[in-house]
Formats: sequence, structure tokens, C-alpha cells
Amino acid sequence: MSSPTGPASGLPVRMPRPRQPGRHRRPEQLAAPEGAPALVLAVPGTPSAATRSLAEEVVSIARSELPGLDGRIGYLDGDDSEFPTLTSVLAHAAEERTARFEQARAAGADVKEPDGPVAVVVPLLAGPDSALLRQVRQAVMDSRVAADLTDVLGPHPLLAEALHVRLSEAGLARADRARLFTVTTAADGIVLASVGGEEAVQAAGITGMLLAARLAVPVMAAALDQEGSIAAIAEQLRGSGSQHLALAPYLIGPEIDAGLLEAAAAEAGCAAAEALGPYPAIGKLALAKYTMALGITPPQPQGAPVR
Repeated sequence: MSSPTGPASGLPVRMPRPRQPGRHRRPEQLAAPEGAPALVLAVPGTPSAATRSLAEEVVSIARSELPGLDGRIGYLDGDDSEFPTLTSVLAHAAEERTARFEQARAAGADVKEPDGPVAVVVPLLAGPDSALLRQVRQAVMDSRVAADLTDVLGPHPLLAEALHVRLSEAGLARADRARLFTVTTAADGIVLASVGGEEAVQAAGITGMLLAARLAVPVMAAALDQEGSIAAIAEQLRGSGSQHLALAPYLIGPEIDAGLLEAAAAEAGCAAAEALGPYPAIGKLALAKYTMALGITPPQPQGAPVR
């Protein structure tokens, strides 16, 4: 018997732990809803062991942020043996969902027939590339599976952070003040290299402004797939007073041949940082695209403050 103020018997009662007050309290982690669509990462470029490792790490980051996530990888130029194509991955996801429903119904469970998208396809691209996005859309159509297709990952402050880190790793930019690290070889002008034509250059320019604010040096975007674009932007930066340039690839990595970056750096007459690769922000942004498509809203990934 208990009273409005507590247990009358004096027996101990397990009380819920109070949530930590204030803005620094730890947010409760969200889990993927039961039966939620798969997140299928659409990976461009020629498949390789390195590409697979990168994609698996991106998916692993997304899973760590959303427990229970069904994360899969489909290659635009896969071979359906070692590297499954996006089309086959989507078809397989649909077959598995149907099989789970039929097994549950055969076992007597009162289950609702699945509806809605089988998967949410997230292109592994930092910026828009109309040719690659057409390839993604065609693969989704060929699968004959109900799937949602998200936008590319950028522009976003987290990509500016990732570019900053890659430049600092190459000794081409000062790292953040928290690590109290400076380099005498820091560039005083950045060529931000993208692929996808003029649309991609404009989108990269938005992230470039965020990067310029972090580094306090001019940043200008150029197209790797437009002849003379890299050299023209490098010349423009030098004409405005920059003496030590650096090439920052606004790319995840698989979407281009590594030789193009080397040629672009030689064309600009400067050193280059590595592509973004499996930087943690890439997995978080892929997950953000997925959750936005489904209307589930975990805390959105935020960029580090400008220092």
C-alpha cells in the first residue's frame, strides 16, 4: 500500500535516474525503428579493396550512430560477385523483407504487410555530379524496388572541417588551436578541386567559404573535369597575392582516378592533400541524409566551431 508521497511499507523503490540538467547533458541515443528501410551507400568509381574498406568504414560509422541500422553497400560499377551492384543490393534487400514477412505470417504472428521504401540510397559523393547521379537513378530504376534517393552529402560545415584536417595532415594548413600545432609550410591560398562541372564548383564554393573562415586564407573552387580550370584558379589566387598554394580535393575518393589529383596538383604547381576518405563526418552525414528521408530526427551533425 502506498500513499501519494511514497510507499507506506518503507520498502526501497527504484527511482528513475534524473537526467543531467543543462546543455551539456548527454542526449539519449536513438535506435533504428524495427523494420526500417536499409541504408544503401551508392559507391561510384571502379571498385577495389581500398574502395570497399572506405565504404565499410563509412557504414560502420553510421551504424555506431544509429544502433540497429541495416547498412549495405552497392557499387555503381560492380560485378555482382566480389563487388555487388547497387541494383542487385536493392533487389536482395526487397527479397529479404518479403521473406521475413512471410516467415512471420507462417509462424502465426499478426504482422502487417510491409509497405514504404525498401531502402534509402545515399550517394557517396561530396558534391553534385550529374553523370554519376544519373547512373545511381538508373540503377534504382533497374532494381524495380521502391527506394528513396537522397541528395549528395555537401555542402556542409563538417566537410569544411574534414578538408581542414586533411590539409593539416599533409602539413599544408595549421591545425586547430586546441592542439597548439603550427607549420611553416602552411598554404596561403587553397584550390578546392571538385568533379561534376559548374554545378559542382558552385556547391564546392559554399563549403570553400566555410573553409576560408577556418583558415583565414582565400579558397577558390575549380573543376578537375574541366580542362584548364585548376590552372586558371591557381593563377587567379597567385594574382591576388597568394604565394604558397595547396590543392584540397572536395572528393570522397572513389569517384575519380587518383592520377587526376596528381596531374591537377602538377598543373597548379602545388602540393595536394588527401581526399576526404572515411573521415567520421562522412558517415555522420550519410546517416543524416537517411534519417531525414525517413523523418526520424536524431541530433543533426554539427561542424566544429571556426577557430
